[in-house]
Amino acid sequence: MSEPLEPITDTQMPGVLAANIGTPIKLSDLMLDGVTAEAARSGDAVKIWTRLHLTSDDRFFHRIVEGLAAHVEYRAREAGHYISLTRSGFILLVIHPDNTGDLWLDTAAVTLQVLAKRSMVAGTVLFENDIADLTAMSFPLVEIGPHDRVVCIFREGWRFALFFDFNPKGELAIADMERDLGTLHRRLKYRDLYDAIADENVFGRLIDAGWFPFVEILGREFRNLATQCEAGFELEEVEKKLLAAFNAQRIESMFVRWMAKPHFAGKERLLRSALNNFAAGDSIAVIKIVLTEIEGILREAYRRVQGKGAKLKRLLEFAVQSAEAKAGQPDTLLFPAAFGHYLKSYTFADFDPVARTGNAGSRHAVGHGEADADSYTHVRALQALLTLDQLAFYT
Repeated sequence: MSEPLEPITDTQMPGVLAANIGTPIKLSDLMLDGVTAEAARSGDAVKIWTRLHLTSDDRFFHRIVEGLAAHVEYRAREAGHYISLTRSGFILLVIHPDNTGDLWLDTAAVTLQVLAKRSMVAGTVLFENDIADLTAMSFPLVEIGPHDRVVCIFREGWRFALFFDFNPKGELAIADMERDLGTLHRRLKYRDLYDAIADENVFGRLIDAGWFPFVEILGREFRNLATQCEAGFELEEVEKKLLAAFNAQRIESMFVRWMAKPHFAGKERLLRSALNNFAAGDSIAVIKIVLTEIEGILREAYRRVQGKGAKLKRLLEFAVQSAEAKAGQPDTLLFPAAFGHYLKSYTFADFDPVARTGNAGSRHAVGHGEADADSYTHVRALQALLTLDQLAFYT
């Protein structure tokens, strides 16, 4: 006879939010202290790497991984475990000072530190479109001490990453390790975005059309734009779909994000007017308001930090530096350096008032009344809003 089930109550019971899904394989005699960084003959001095992180696109990845795997698999066989590391998608090896180690094969709990696009409460389901940036990876339930050595190999999609720190000084920097692991994960998962920005032809076409991997469209929407530019196709159809995706709810979520920033809040009436005009289809009013207010918002953000104003060149430098400081590194999905280039090349691009070369994408042309009337499109109005939104993540 089965036991009666206990009634479900409203009382919240303590529970585990994350857990390792298995136990590690115990190894010994792990003689891993470095990897040669150059060729050398017998008896020659040779440089070695004691700390490194790279992806499977890098030159030495496979050579290093194969050497590490051969040693680990040999020690595992000695311990009675016949394993093949090629069958695992996530490998974590923690080596202790006595050369014993814990080998986790797809069993260690992993957490990612991300910057979310919107406010969330605990327990909210997170989608890729909710992620603005990814900055760190950690193992919350694996004990890693300051004297330990760490090797981590993992797969994301069809690419792999390798990290190791053989910690010769016995001072393992956990925060730096987590940051570098986050960098590897980000570069694998979003490799197409990095490739698009690194390709001068693709990125050049995107900027000429007024586009950037803005946080709000990061993911599928930007990928569609980049793919069209890479193929040399017109953007009209993709832009039309993108415009249709910016409904009242999405625009309002951007406005809420802005108002959370003190240097935006003082512009509430002006920015609300811009969004109302965007919903009404009045691109001229949107562009006139937003492009002429961007500099003022940047100056207010600068003033709150530095206690004084600054000219435009310094303000643009400040925006890039703020993004790098916020993310903790310059190559995150906020793409601060690339955005600085975008601002100088498009939003604050110079124009020739004699030849009347300005368009409504340029703050200078708009501010001086030299933008061609036909260039005040709804696409450019959206780009102006997204540029302003990007600065909300930076400052």
